[in-house]
Amino acid sequence: MYCKKSDEFEKNSVPKTQKAQISVLTPSDDKDFIVRKILIQAGGSMPNHTNEIQHQQYVLDGEAKVVVGNNEYHAQKGDFIYIPAGINHYYEACYGSDYEFLCMITTKEDCIKML
Repeated sequence: MYCKKSDEFEKNSVPKTQKAQISVLTPSDDKDFIVRKILIQAGGSMPNHTNEIQHQQYVLDGEAKVVVGNNEYHAQKGDFIYIPAGINHYYEACYGSDYEFLCMITTKEDCIKML
């Protein structure tokens, strides 16, 4: 068990993105779920892709265009986003601010497909 400031976790670049970083907040021995904190800097993006597992996301700060399937959202601080397994989605921090969110996933094996 621990209590740490989320800014103290290691930040890594996210492959195939522009200006994005990820920190894994969940202990590595957790068997049920993973919580990740993702920062997409202003002007950055994450390309259109699918995952075999669902995502549940909570926006911590900023705003971005988030496209899930055929739906486009202007996601902002305090919003909750649900992305079902297999549905295409992408992000663009195109409103002049950084976009930071928590992304919760299961520990099931995932396959990411870039579109």
